Amino acid sequence: MERSTKQRRVLYPFAALAGQEELQLGLLLHAVNPRLGGILIRGEKGTAKSTAVRGLAEMLPDIQAVAGCPYHCDPEDKSKACADCRSDEGEWQTFAMPVPVIDIPVSATEDRVVGSLDFEQAIKAGRRAFLPGLLGEANRGIIYIDEINLLDDHIVDVLLDAAGSGLNVVEREGISITHPTEFILVGTMNPEEGDLRPQLLDRFALCVEVAGLTDREARVEIIKRREAFESDPAAFRQEWQPEQDKLRAKVVAARKLLPAVAVPDKRYEMISRLCTEAYAAGHRADIMLVRAAAALAAWRGHQAITGEDVLDIAPLVLAHRRREPPEDAETPQQQQQEQPEPPEDQSDELEQQDNPPPPPPGNQQQEEQQQDNKDDKEDNDNNQEASSSAEVVFAIGKPFAIKRITMDKDRQARRGSGRRSRTKTDSSVGRYVKSTCHRERDDLAIDATIRAAAPFQRSRKSNGMAVVIETSDIREKVREKRIGNFMLFVVDASGSMGAKQRMIETKGAILSLLQDAYQKRDRVGMVAFKGDHAEVLLPPTNSVEMAQKCLVELPVGGKTPLAAGLVKAQKVIRQHLQRSPHMRPIVVILSDGKANVAMADGKPLAEAHRVAENMREEFDIKYIVVDTEQKGLLSFGKAQELAVRLGAEYCTIDQLKVDGLVDIVRGALA
Repeated sequence: MERSTKQRRVLYPFAALAGQEELQLGLLLHAVNPRLGGILIRGEKGTAKSTAVRGLAEMLPDIQAVAGCPYHCDPEDKSKACADCRSDEGEWQTFAMPVPVIDIPVSATEDRVVGSLDFEQAIKAGRRAFLPGLLGEANRGIIYIDEINLLDDHIVDVLLDAAGSGLNVVEREGISITHPTEFILVGTMNPEEGDLRPQLLDRFALCVEVAGLTDREARVEIIKRREAFESDPAAFRQEWQPEQDKLRAKVVAARKLLPAVAVPDKRYEMISRLCTEAYAAGHRADIMLVRAAAALAAWRGHQAITGEDVLDIAPLVLAHRRREPPEDAETPQQQQQEQPEPPEDQSDELEQQDNPPPPPPGNQQQEEQQQDNKDDKEDNDNNQEASSSAEVVFAIGKPFAIKRITMDKDRQARRGSGRRSRTKTDSSVGRYVKSTCHRERDDLAIDATIRAAAPFQRSRKSNGMAVVIETSDIREKVREKRIGNFMLFVVDASGSMGAKQRMIETKGAILSLLQDAYQKRDRVGMVAFKGDHAEVLLPPTNSVEMAQKCLVELPVGGKTPLAAGLVKAQKVIRQHLQRSPHMRPIVVILSDGKANVAMADGKPLAEAHRVAENMREEFDIKYIVVDTEQKGLLSFGKAQELAVRLGAEYCTIDQLKVDGLVDIVRGALA
């Protein structure tokens, strides 16, 4: 019923779209060559992404399919038919059908996507039968996923496997099924909501960036067309029907021409050069660019791919594959501008100046002198910080991609949505991991229920049923899903953070973490400590924009009340857990670990360590200490000691970066 309802939906004519020529071209090229490889549409809200995809269905010619086959196998290609069609020795009955366009919602379950045991057949007939899922329905058609970047990871893994192999292999609930899954993957997404996994991103042949129009006349035309469609859809579609027919006829002609389109050798070389200059990973970019250029040539009526065809389609193929050049890569201009190397004796002298030789081993007096200098430097830093009461607002450093931050999976079922931590859930949405006999909701585990009832069938009255199930046999599914967390930032805003513009880099790290929190659907809060107290700059909120505003306006100056900052964070966490006990906190402390102001009598640093140890014992929370101290010849290691007291994960700002983490791993392996 759901599918027929979608087919009766009155669609906005594809030809009536205004100002999205690049998007229309990318979709039409897939109509010309359905095996092109899929298209990803990235853009802001309200730019006709979904409207264009749904309108594409009317541009596709009907396909011939085997009658009675749930996967509508191709009668002209028996090698790609399902097992039932191959085993049929008679003559196939065929029929014409529209190309299936299957929507996969973000909330889709794994059972619905891959298929599952037909429970009705199992109970009534006592036989194991497979109920095809959305992958089976989408064979030889289109899979459309709106907001594909929000899809659960385990569903993405299933799609990747099916798209790569062209087969859906189901081994579950006592059944073993393999059926063909050849489909065009069309996804839309808003980049502000987070990016895709690289493995899935590379599967798309084309990527189109769409944006709202800025031309006033074009925007007025869009409004007029939309109002005309909504007031009388039938009349509006009739008005645009000639243009629709022209596009459909052009698609049919291009399909016939496509097999005859030639690819000259010089075009192969041109394509290889473009992909190399874009630093595209692997060879899929080259292959996709050849296919896309051939489809564009056929669309334009060319007998062979021209250089213009390649250059026009290359931005769509390379938009999501283009990478930054490696650090050691040099352009010809850079090579010409290189300065001659200094003579050997001069370079040796410069190297000695930059890197003074270490003291000889066993020199006890020199080692003690270095330790005294280190202690004196720390005292000077603290004194400078204590005397620096002027507040300065530093700019925000450049954000960067951070390594993945997750919580350990816990046994408590939690509510909410998000993309960070995996947890048990009491909803019917999530990955089915096991079954339970405790009944709390109507989420039936068919396989486990039948297995529980099977040993007692001989002693039960069948009453015409192949399998008799009693109440004690019923099992429910235990599911897992990803949810967001509460991320509390505890920021050192004392005067020492202004040394060597340390706060610029720290703000860049916080902005990077905030962007990650937005993509993972986390709630965020911010506590800052400086002078003689700590304050809550931002109570727990879903608005990352407010957090960024607080970050921009955050001043630096005064002493370092580290203990006060930790106590304030402890209070915020307690209040949060009382209001939202299902959302687990992640506390990110950005500091050099120093302290020179105590809340009571005693040494400031010892007091801060006592508070940290209490926080570690009181809460089941993930703590991360980001060391803001710039490493040099003299490093105090105070932040690392704080991490030990908290039981926290310790890292520097460089180690927080994805690239920095890779360098650490490489160094360890070397």
